[in-house]
Amino acid sequence: MFKKLFLLTVAALMTATVVYAQDVFSSQRERWARIAAESMPRLDTTEVFPVSVVEAVADTAAFQGWRYEAVPGLDTLSEANFRSMRTITLDFGRHVTGYLHFSLKTLGDVMDCPVRLKFTCGEVPAELNVPFDPWKGSLSRAWMQDETFTTHTADRDLCLPRRMAFRYLKVELLGGNFDFALDSLRCLATTSAGEIKTALNADCPQIIKDINRVSLATLAECMQTVYEDGPKRDRRLWIGDLYLEALAGRYSFQNHLLTKRCLYLFASLTDDNGRLLADLYEKPEPHPQWGTYCFTYSLLYASVLLEYLNDTGDIDTARDLWPVVEVQIADAISRVRDDGTLNGSRAWLFFDHAVMDTEVPFQGAVLFALSQSCELAERIGYADRVQSWRKLMPKIRKGARKRYYDSRSHLMLSAGDSPASVHAQVWAVIGGILSPKEGRLAIEAALARPDAVQMGSPYAMHYLLEAMIRCGMWQQARDTMVDYWGGMVARGADTFWEVYEPGNDLRSPYSFHPLNSYCHAWSCTPTYFIYKYPEVFQK
Repeated sequence: MFKKLFLLTVAALMTATVVYAQDVFSSQRERWARIAAESMPRLDTTEVFPVSVVEAVADTAAFQGWRYEAVPGLDTLSEANFRSMRTITLDFGRHVTGYLHFSLKTLGDVMDCPVRLKFTCGEVPAELNVPFDPWKGSLSRAWMQDETFTTHTADRDLCLPRRMAFRYLKVELLGGNFDFALDSLRCLATTSAGEIKTALNADCPQIIKDINRVSLATLAECMQTVYEDGPKRDRRLWIGDLYLEALAGRYSFQNHLLTKRCLYLFASLTDDNGRLLADLYEKPEPHPQWGTYCFTYSLLYASVLLEYLNDTGDIDTARDLWPVVEVQIADAISRVRDDGTLNGSRAWLFFDHAVMDTEVPFQGAVLFALSQSCELAERIGYADRVQSWRKLMPKIRKGARKRYYDSRSHLMLSAGDSPASVHAQVWAVIGGILSPKEGRLAIEAALARPDAVQMGSPYAMHYLLEAMIRCGMWQQARDTMVDYWGGMVARGADTFWEVYEPGNDLRSPYSFHPLNSYCHAWSCTPTYFIYKYPEVFQK
């Protein structure tokens, strides 16, 4: 018996040793997780009350066919018999993220039965006026912000347990046979953003001020205990959104501790090979979404770390997390073919919601990551470690030009029959495959082609602006910002949306437009461009 137990113990220890050896960051994970926890930001809470009672108006000229008009009733809400009213819609005046609180004030009679209420929250008017069922969305029905709440208690503060993200709130009475009023209805709104530490030039055009205001509101709502991608949906941390939020944060709230927390969370939750997963959750304990290995997002980790270093001068953190960068770059380099091009097959390469060929953008994304990583290495005294990377970059650029660049059309084109895309030109510029002059011709040619795949999200539009700036297309970049983000402002945006396609209000990657996120982190970067390039956007 003893011998059997001994052998089992030895076998278990051997197995544990093998697993330990395979986990490249096993010795750092616990410490990295502890630093992430120590970097937890403080959530500031603000009471936000509704500003008006509203009624829905079907209007084909309004965004998604619906708008709200203010009507009387807010001043008397706390005394009005909701048993007679049965339904009400309230406008909180701005987008809020937090917890709904209220009380049921008895009006004469005692509470002789439970009260059942339905709360429906919406970021835009259509969310409260388009039936959710039968469900047509490709994501979970549970994302929709409608909650049935039953209580046996009146004359005390009540709270919906689920955090909501909304501007508009509909309350409906489903059951209750005594007279009561809705009282003290408010949202305890949360954010870790803090105070804005920058200001626009006094003579900045009003449309730029408006775009900046909505950008800042978007970023603030997404700054919780991590940089969330959307406080309504998906309510998690993605590397792609983190990069853009950190850029916008530099010129606004400057909450760099939040960026540090996110960097360490991702590092502590890599897979056993050291590869970064694309996103993670905080609760019940921080954990990644297994299976979401997005190569193009993992490559952006180096850029986030570099920007954090630029903002803070925190070389210790940059050096501490440098091994994570090395693993991602090693993975990319392993995909270099003999001709210098990169093999992106069997990898999730995300650039946009638009359907397109990702072969050419991938070449630029890897080159951008290599360039950013080499710059980071030099900043922290590790230049000798990346000499082979620097020597490899010209080979990749040469291979990409030879295989994909068509000098007659001035376009970067995929090797197969896939249509041209603006994305390919943008990432060829960002990766340095095309010169600024070539890039300008390529971007203009792709934007002008009716058959070319155009940008399909604010995420992709960020990189279009970046490429335009690099190519000296200042007026085009300004016009693009005003037309695109200014278009959302004109359509009534309080915060910028996950998806916006001018001329198609109902565009959704999820087969149901109310499921879209209408406060989405990857849309917040106009404030980055407005402050970084005041000569372009603030004149």
